[in-house]
Amino acid sequence: QLQFVESGGGLVQPGGSLRLSCVVSGTPFPYRTMGWFRQAPGKEREGVACISSHDGETTYYVDSVKDRFTISRDNAAATLYLQMNSLKPEDTAVYYCASRPPTNIQQMCEAPSAIMRWGKGTLVTVSS
Repeated sequence: QLQFVESGGGLVQPGGSLRLSCVVSGTPFPYRTMGWFRQAPGKEREGVACISSHDGETTYYVDSVKDRFTISRDNAAATLYLQMNSLKPEDTAVYYCASRPPTNIQQMCEAPSAIMRWGKGTLVTVSS
């Protein structure tokens, strides 16, 4: 059964950094397109960053996090990462990872409603 276990969230001051991790089981991880999504209170879930399958050569970022966040994957450990730097209060949200069969990564990030299974997420709070 496909499962995601996200971790690494917490309380951080504006300008700080966090690294999120997502351990994936129940699927052949290297073959999956992967992504990070977030949902802030009162807002819809949005795609933050997505990465292509296998070597992760191709990445996509929503404009609001470009040059601040970096998505990466470790296929041997079946783990997805999100390095978040220069955090802002508007980054406050519950962060989730998700996977799909090999697909266009921009389309994956822009259509979270097409994703059927989610983990519990990890809460990131950016506040002074």
